[in-house]
Amino acid sequence: MTRSSVQTILGALNQAGVRYLVVGGLAVVAHGHVRFTADIDILLDFDEENLRRAMEVFASLGFRPRAPVPLRQFADAEIRQGWIRDKGLTVFSLFSDDHPLTEVDLFVADPLGFEEAYARRATLAVAPDVAATFVAVDDLIRLKRSAGRPQDLVDAEALEQLRDEWDDG
Repeated sequence: MTRSSVQTILGALNQAGVRYLVVGGLAVVAHGHVRFTADIDILLDFDEENLRRAMEVFASLGFRPRAPVPLRQFADAEIRQGWIRDKGLTVFSLFSDDHPLTEVDLFVADPLGFEEAYARRATLAVAPDVAATFVAVDDLIRLKRSAGRPQDLVDAEALEQLRDEWDDG
């Protein structure tokens, strides 16, 4: 069986012991609202060693930044703060010729409080041999509402309906 890019990426992060949460469209789908998404949005634990391991994984899979900067710079807190301050950056986008249909967007700042959100995470299978850590549905709804874009608001509504159905069931 051929692994999808998503399975390959998340499996490699797991193998390297990287602490992460899948957020965004893929998390919306994993929590039960089916819609198209072409990228993986990831919130990493900003511990420096965790970030170094994550950058090694992405480099090993052929990912490079869309921005003209070295991939390893993402692991530097001061540089990330400069991107936020000077460029208004919210995500650091990666692409790979080996995975052309799957872009990775890494949050440059922590919008949730990683430790607390990680404690509430949902661990869900993306393949028979790959379980990934996804943001909990309530945290995802909060992220979507705070982003406020039309698709995010549609996602939040759909997730709230699903959550309410689960609570009633």
